[in-house]
Amino acid sequence: MQFAVNLEFLEAEYFLWASYGFGLDVVAPNLPMSGPPPIGARKANLDQLTNNIIMEFANQEVGYLRWHSQTPSTDRRWTNDQVTDRSSCPWIDAPKAQLQSQLTVDQHEPSIDPRSLNSTVGVFPRPLLDLSAKNFAKIFDDALGHKLVPPFDPYRDSLSYMLSCYVIPYVGLVGYVGTNPNINGYETKRLLAGLLGVESGQDVVIRMYLYERATKLVPPYQYTVADFTSRIS
Repeated sequence: MQFAVNLEFLEAEYFLWASYGFGLDVVAPNLPMSGPPPIGARKANLDQLTNNIIMEFANQEVGYLRWHSQTPSTDRRWTNDQVTDRSSCPWIDAPKAQLQSQLTVDQHEPSIDPRSLNSTVGVFPRPLLDLSAKNFAKIFDDALGHKLVPPFDPYRDSLSYMLSCYVIPYVGLVGYVGTNPNINGYETKRLLAGLLGVESGQDVVIRMYLYERATKLVPPYQYTVADFTSRIS
């Protein structure tokens, strides 16, 4: 399950930086527990639709990390200088004035017991994450079987970013499904089921987004979206 926590950190940082232009150290500074900030993450060049989708993913990941890191005695009331209105995301700890213009997603509490993570794998600091474009370029070079010129850059545009997102929940889904038979204990299986539900929901959105654009060329390459997804899968 440590893999699951690491993946949640990775997704939270990747989605936050791409859509908001900053990460957990701004929106929920207690969650990283002094873990090192990610390397190479930056704001992606996203259109409004794609940016809104990734914002929702980001808020969802922050919500799950925050709730799973709480203990039963944690006070969940929000102070006046935090985001508290229903038009904003209640998982964000940054001052309201800083985020009010950007946060628009109505986020509900996860259904999983917030004690789950503490009682299974424990809470640990954010690991060092390298979200540099060069790492994604290596993945896509391997998928295509040769070096792309120019190197693949997930931050270049909306289509490139969503193709990079196709990789992440896919890895999570395969990993969680494969892990389930080897897990003993109701609480851990319950936590895994909740995480699997989140990953599945995100994967559906990403797949539908790409399916609608399957025949579209991915600039600056002569490959379509379908060419990329078939090789990644």
